[in-house]
Amino acid sequence: MSASRQASSATARTTKSSTTKAPGLSHRHLHFIALGSAIGTGLFYGSASAIQAAGPSVLLVYLLGGAVVYFMLRALGEMSVRNPITGSFAEYSRRYLGGWAGYITGWMFAFEMVIVCLADLTAISMYMGFWFPDTDSWVWVAVTLLIVGAANLAMVKAFGELEFAFTIIKVTAVVAMIAGGAAIVMFNLGEGDVGGFANLTNDGGFFPNGLSGMAASFILVLFAFGGTEIIGVAGSEAEDPAKSVPKAVNTVPVRILLFYVLAILVILLINPWRSIDGEASPFVQIFSTLGINWAAALLNVVVITAALSAINADLFGAGRVLTGLAKQNLAPQVMAKTVRGVPVMTTVILLIVLVVGVVLNAMLPERVFEIVASLATFATIFVWLMILLAQVASRRRMTNEEERGLQYSVPFWPYGQYFAIAFILFTFGIMVWQSDYHMALAVGVSFTVIMTVLYYATGRQRFDAAYTAAAEAEDAESRAAQS
Repeated sequence: MSASRQASSATARTTKSSTTKAPGLSHRHLHFIALGSAIGTGLFYGSASAIQAAGPSVLLVYLLGGAVVYFMLRALGEMSVRNPITGSFAEYSRRYLGGWAGYITGWMFAFEMVIVCLADLTAISMYMGFWFPDTDSWVWVAVTLLIVGAANLAMVKAFGELEFAFTIIKVTAVVAMIAGGAAIVMFNLGEGDVGGFANLTNDGGFFPNGLSGMAASFILVLFAFGGTEIIGVAGSEAEDPAKSVPKAVNTVPVRILLFYVLAILVILLINPWRSIDGEASPFVQIFSTLGINWAAALLNVVVITAALSAINADLFGAGRVLTGLAKQNLAPQVMAKTVRGVPVMTTVILLIVLVVGVVLNAMLPERVFEIVASLATFATIFVWLMILLAQVASRRRMTNEEERGLQYSVPFWPYGQYFAIAFILFTFGIMVWQSDYHMALAVGVSFTVIMTVLYYATGRQRFDAAYTAAAEAEDAESRAAQS
């Protein structure tokens, strides 16, 4: 079969999959996937390192990072509602930026998901040691993989229900922590005096480490927001993307203000920022101040749930994106096979990679969290950048009439998009500037180079011209039908 016919066939398969499949994610599922996607170890433990780097000014970093996430998700939402397709942002990057862009975006996202899964798998084995110190860690790794593997290999609805349950636990815990912290501040509960708002200006002021300290916290803050883009992947499995995706994306500002800015603010009002040393989660200190002696055990439950949720969602997202790439001849064809819409082979391959990777992950040094966070952040903001650029490119292809006819569009166009793009480029600059992130930068760049070499060495690029022609013809037909 010629490259042209293969590309046309692949485009047809993508379109057909988005119109004839029977997805199992309801509005409720997608809403809670969106709600829980950014609540994980990055908040419960990573927040301590971010506070140490920036002091009270970390609140501004969370607000700025949240704005970037919002504009990125609105861009993804605009494309998802206009054209819901399997593969999500990797396919959008390919369609609007070219073959290499789609290829590298999909593989970079899978790279990000695998790294985070490895970290969370290792974390779960450590957390379970709190209760079962004599049990080998591989037992908990195996149990975790069985749980999330079963959820991802079953119908899509099974994944949604499990993620729904995980998110309920996480959200309830965070709300309880915020309410408990607010009670401490308002009624001066616990032992000793609570500093209150004075903690935001004492001990060096609001910017105790200067703008450079504030900038240094960007990596950990953006790591905490990583994974929110899975809304676009899950949206392609939703029953009604035109309604579900906008509703999910529109919850982002509230989530950021409530679960990050408000939570960190409460922590800083209770404890001077220098006392948050990272030896324990800042959230443990809230319950300890209230005299709840089982605070560590409670947080252990929450963090294990957060890690399970992250692995479950990351495996789902990576599987769908790699399957989308395989259907476009940008990944091994075995990954294109699905059973009842579930990418069985891709999920099995990812599970095998995780089993092997856990052994390697156990050999990392003590700074495992910072290393993994910086590695994942490189991949995360790379994917965000490609999403933003793809949406900008898609707008340039639209007529004025098509722009006015968008059911769901980005706000403050184009200034919000340019702000988000500039912020991401600035974050890459921080990784170049600070030596602590040079290893993560080197690994990220090396992965990009290796995958690019494979892209050309395996002849994947020869499908691009034919695919682009087929996609443009499809868009032309769609515009003609609408007119």
